[in-house]
Amino acid sequence: MTGRIRRWQQRHWGARGKAERVELFSVVSWYCTVWFILCCWLLLPLPGGLAHRPVALVLGGLLILVGVLQCAFSNRLTRTALDHYLGRAALPAGTHRTPAVLLGLALALIVALAGLDAATPTAVRFAIGGCLLPFALLYGITVPVRVFLRGSAVLTVLLTGAVGLADHDSVGLVATAVITAFQAVFALLAGRCGAWTLAVLWEAERAREVEARLAVAEERLRFGRDLHDVLGRNLSVISLKSELAVQLARRGRPEAVEQMIEVQRIAQDSQREVRAVVRGYRKADLGVELAGAQGVLTAAGIDCEVRAEPAGLPGDVQSALGWVVREATTNVLRHGDAGRCTLCLGVSEGRVVLTVENDGLAGAPDGGGGSGLAGLRERLAVLGGTLEAGTVDGGRFRVVAEVPLDKKVSEVTS
Repeated sequence: MTGRIRRWQQRHWGARGKAERVELFSVVSWYCTVWFILCCWLLLPLPGGLAHRPVALVLGGLLILVGVLQCAFSNRLTRTALDHYLGRAALPAGTHRTPAVLLGLALALIVALAGLDAATPTAVRFAIGGCLLPFALLYGITVPVRVFLRGSAVLTVLLTGAVGLADHDSVGLVATAVITAFQAVFALLAGRCGAWTLAVLWEAERAREVEARLAVAEERLRFGRDLHDVLGRNLSVISLKSELAVQLARRGRPEAVEQMIEVQRIAQDSQREVRAVVRGYRKADLGVELAGAQGVLTAAGIDCEVRAEPAGLPGDVQSALGWVVREATTNVLRHGDAGRCTLCLGVSEGRVVLTVENDGLAGAPDGGGGSGLAGLRERLAVLGGTLEAGTVDGGRFRVVAEVPLDKKVSEVTS
């Protein structure tokens, strides 16, 4: 049973991002709140407060049935109302029609119970609060606050007057007004504030995505500037010398051959320089990657600790481990459920060991040709290294990369 729960958690909960988890928790909380209020304010006090007459039992049974239907429709329309508030979809026409009809029917039954003296005043007032919340929760999310408050005020006045005329209880007038106003404010705070929090959270998620795209665009611009610096001058020289060679050739001058030889030499030099730029662009520097990982994770609100000193390691080892740091950091950010991440680099028994550990349930790099576990293992295998990744005790995820070092190098680094 425990294994099934854990697999369900990793599949349905661990696969969700931070904002998706908060949204799911909020929606489930709204689902449970309307049923909890129905039980505490209607289902529990009403049966004991009904008079022992057939008409009272019939009206009470109908009121309970209507209350259950209110909660069912409220749960069904909660997602629709939230999507409207978050700007994902337009609110369908007639969304409030059925909940409003059910609310009117429930309030009519409550007024009838009060007018026929078929229930105690306490049961009547609590029933009002239990039936108001399912509709008010949806209404508070889908309409402006000003409209909600104005409608709540009108309903409070009308309901207070109707119940007061029905049971002729002057003390009950105040109780009815207080309960109606309290439930309206509670619904507004529970629904509107939760939806507003989700909107802010999703806006932050979109900002993070935009920041990541800007970082990629900035890197592309940097690469373009490097290529421009390398090729710009050489291409200008090639153009000038080619034009000069054409003019000399038309005049039959032997210097045209020398100019074309010079053009060939410059072109070959340009090819070598472009390859050098590309190699430098694709080569990951371990020190830079560690510093970048700490900065990016910290900016994302993840407590990051780096314990490493890459100085003295061979360039190919640093490059391979730099790719491990980059990929592990990317996956920690991608899943977005980690609160703390530790990167540790050390040399032991002629092997350099890099450990990246976070407290998120998810964090494994996606499999793939050059970017996931397979790609990392291929890079490390060239150097005789290994890569292990998986969950450890306490719900943490750990990536361990090991690369053997030459004896001289291990002596220097130790």
